[in-house]
Amino acid sequence: MARCGNRILLAAAVLLLGVSCAKAEDAQVNTIQDIFRHLRTCWRPPPPAKARPLDITVVVSFNRAGNILGHPRITYESAEASDNDRLQYRIAVMEALQRCTPVPFTDAMAGAAAGRPFAIQFRSRKTSPDKTSPPTQERRA
Repeated sequence: MARCGNRILLAAAVLLLGVSCAKAEDAQVNTIQDIFRHLRTCWRPPPPAKARPLDITVVVSFNRAGNILGHPRITYESAEASDNDRLQYRIAVMEALQRCTPVPFTDAMAGAAAGRPFAIQFRSRKTSPDKTSPPTQERRA
């Protein structure tokens, strides 16, 4: 009986993942801004219990079909992040890319975006409303 309950939970999880992926893929991506919006719909930062909030940037390219071309590269991470924070956020970025690809490009956008690198910023830190404060140090990955 316990096996049946586990199978039901597994099936429910698979269905939920399918629904979240379907939402991200509903709209056709027709502009560069649409690419950024689309990828951010899949962003799920790690919970605060696993990692402190940080900002991270990944450079990624796509082929005409909207699949990742080559390997995404992390190019920026907040300087004050610990090794564990960086690891958790790198995993979250890769999971977001998996959830959101292939990107549903329109025919015109597929030709324009294919092979071009996009630097996608994933932000989870609160930005200070005080514009006079000095910028935080950044750490290049």
